[in-house]
Amino acid sequence: MIRLFKSVFVIFALSLAVVLPAAAELNITWPAGWEVEALPDTAPQVSRQRAVKYDADGNQVMVMELTMTQVEAGHQVNLQGVLLEMRKSIQKDFFRSGYQSVCNRIHPSALGSLTGLETTCTVTENGRHVLSQTLVAAVEADKAYVLSYAGQAEVYKASSGEIEAARNSLKL
Repeated sequence: MIRLFKSVFVIFALSLAVVLPAAAELNITWPAGWEVEALPDTAPQVSRQRAVKYDADGNQVMVMELTMTQVEAGHQVNLQGVLLEMRKSIQKDFFRSGYQSVCNRIHPSALGSLTGLETTCTVTENGRHVLSQTLVAAVEADKAYVLSYAGQAEVYKASSGEIEAARNSLKL
């Protein structure tokens, strides 16, 4: 199966141009039955959490990742620009792997109690829908957040209730 997340979170962190002390703990309730993976922070100012859903054969079928990045005081984050760059990166990675992807327009959304932006990409292979990936980003005064979730087409659709519950559990 396609590696669901490659350079998306590195690009996000780099595009924010941040350099601050350690990040606060993220608070999300992951869906029951998903395996929560310990992720090393990629930099002192970045905090990440990930949960993975496996099928009965132990294959990864869905991934959700929450990233929080400290924003330097006075730095204005261009959330639309960041999300566009993340979306482009995803599309390029899928294209290099022989897949096609189409993403919907970036539109207003909520991430926890914050107003943010969201986009969803549909990934196909030879015209067959194989994966879906959603990116949701939001910024508050000194922190930027991204929730990304991706999975096999049928599992993504069937997991919508679990995804919504996790999104609603966010305390940012």
